[in-house]
Order: sequence, then C-alpha cells, then structure tokens
Amino acid sequence: MSENAPGSPTATADRRPRPPGTLRIGKVAGVDVLITPSWFLIAALLAIVLAPIVERSQPGLGPWRYLAGFAFAVLLYLSVLLHEASHAVMAQRFGHPVSSITLHFLGGMTAIEGESRRPREEFWIAVVGPLTSIAVGVVSWLAWQVLPGGLIGLAVGGLAAANLLVGVLNLVPGLPLDGGRVLKAGVWSLSGNMHRGTIAAGWGGRLTAVAVLAWPLLGERLFGTRPQLVDYLLVFVIALFLWTGATAAMQGARMRRELPSLVARDLARRTLAVPGDLPVAEAVRRAQEAGAGGIVTVSGSGTPVGIVNEGALLATPEDRRPWMAVSSIARTIEDGLSLPVDIVGEDLIRAITRVPAHEYLLVEKGGEVYGVLTTADVDRAFSQRHR
Repeated sequence: MSENAPGSPTATADRRPRPPGTLRIGKVAGVDVLITPSWFLIAALLAIVLAPIVERSQPGLGPWRYLAGFAFAVLLYLSVLLHEASHAVMAQRFGHPVSSITLHFLGGMTAIEGESRRPREEFWIAVVGPLTSIAVGVVSWLAWQVLPGGLIGLAVGGLAAANLLVGVLNLVPGLPLDGGRVLKAGVWSLSGNMHRGTIAAGWGGRLTAVAVLAWPLLGERLFGTRPQLVDYLLVFVIALFLWTGATAAMQGARMRRELPSLVARDLARRTLAVPGDLPVAEAVRRAQEAGAGGIVTVSGSGTPVGIVNEGALLATPEDRRPWMAVSSIARTIEDGLSLPVDIVGEDLIRAITRVPAHEYLLVEKGGEVYGVLTTADVDRAFSQRHR
C-alpha cells in the first residue's frame, strides 16, 4: 500500500507535485494528506448500503440515516489514515522522505521516496500498517463489549470488524499489499538479493489476484450464498488492482536489476572549458575541433561556473551566435549539478532526479573536471538495456 512505481529513470523528481484531481485536507506527521474523487464515491455508496442497517439499529431517523452512514465512512477512513500514517512515521524514522498520503476508493497509499536499504527497513515499514489496523480493531472490539447499543455501538462494532479484516488481509504475502513487502523482506534477507524478493512477492500478488477472482464461486460452495453481479464487479476491481500492482513491482525490479550497469564515467561526454564571455560561435567551433560533446564555462581562475545547455544552443540562430556570450546559454553550476564521476546505478538515478537538469558536470575525487553527463544519454542507455 505504500510503494511507488517509477517509469523512466529521469521521469520523476523526489518532490512530486500534488497529483491532478486530488484535494489536500491537512497534514499528518508533516506529510500532506490527499483525497481523490473516488473517496466521495465510496463514502456515498457506504452511506446508501448502511442506511437500512442504521434504520434497524435506530428506527425513525428518516433521511438522517444516510448522514449516519456517511459519518461511519469518515470514521472508517480515519482509521485507514492511521494505518497509512504509521507507514509514514516508520519510513521517516529510517530516513526516507514521505511526500504524501492519499485516501482513495480502495483504501490509502503512502508515497515513500527511495528504496529500503536493508531487509529490516522494508519489514518494519511494511508490517507496521497492518499491526496498526489490528490494534485499532482490537481496541474497538473491547470498547464495543462495554458500550451500549444504538448508533455508537453499531459504529464501534463496524470499526472493529473492518480494521481486523483490513489488518489480516493486508498481511497476505503478495504485492502491492503490505504482506507482499513483508515477504519481499524475508526473501531479500535469506537470498541477499532485494530484486529476487520483489519478484517472489510479485508472484504472490498475482496468485492472490487469481484467488480473489475465484472467491465468489468458492464462497458459494462453502457457504451456500449465491454471488450477485456486484460481487463479481467488486472482486474484478480488487483482482485488477492486485495484478497490475504486482506486475508493476516485478517490472520495476527487473529494471532496477540492470541499473548497476549505468556508470556515469562510461556515459560522460568529452568537455571543453571556455571563458564565459567567449562568443557562442567560437565556443562551438572549438568544441567541434576538439571533438567535445559538452561545453563548460569557467572563471578567470579556471573554476567551472556553468554548463552550456544543448537545447538552448540548438535554439540559438547561427547568425546571432557570433554576438552572444556563451554564458548566456549556460546554466549556473549549483548544488546537485556537479556529480562524482564514479557514481553508478540507483545512486546515479536518485541524484539526477533530485535536481532535474539536462546536463551535469562530472568531477574526479580531486575536483578535476572529467566531462558532462546528459539525461538524454542516461535515458538512451537505460532504454537500450531493456529492449
């Protein structure tokens, strides 16, 4: 319930903007809490479905019974928020930034940035959510034992049942459920290979999806209850969610398995250093003569101060290049635009997504300029490894 599925390696930044269509309703543990339009749909459905039960528990409410059902939906999602907040707090304790918690049709999702560094981290970040739900369920059940009947008893009893169910089901060992991440941590710990753990947990998620599809027929044989159309629709939505989430995680694991082969040094372009006041035309001529694929502007003392943006260079008309200083099409080298030349794999991807740019300066340990790395070259190398 709390993993992110990346696309291309340079497609997202660490701090993502709020997704379109979501509504920010506050913060928990310093993390934005968002809701999607689908939340209002499920809240309305719960209000309608629960209205007859509310009427039996508290006769004579009339239309207010729908408000009571809606109030239970809010209470239920507050417990979902508590589940997700526990993921967020645990992730923060291990040093992972958390960008948001989103409540949606099927529950919630915590956007945790970065991968766990050890199986222990993966285990605790994952398991704390179901344990929180089970704890809420147990406390609610104990309260239900002593509370009077009526609406309060109905709400607390329903909260107990829902949280116990959510907690137990989330421990099913298959991604994208929390239990899948627990399985991933176990396989990772035993095999020493994180990606192998993800693949195993992904297959667990796919098998769970198939089992969910078969549940209506199995339920009919075990309990003698004939499934309705809505039962088939519900299990289809859940199975689709599980299958696509598991598949995305498996694809991500296969992609990350190739990341160590991305070496900044191997992708670097030969670089020409020029003074910032040199005309663009002359800088291009010198670069072509030297066979350089990147241009860096330097101060009078030879310190790199800017990287010429290839896109800006190509957009500059040739008749203007003799009259423009090369510094006018260079981006100042700020924090994050200078990377060690030996950076590789996930560290490389994390560095270039943290500070998005088209070009980065690669430097040796002693501070000497080695070359320029472009995100286009990184994406091209990454794509070639996955054909």
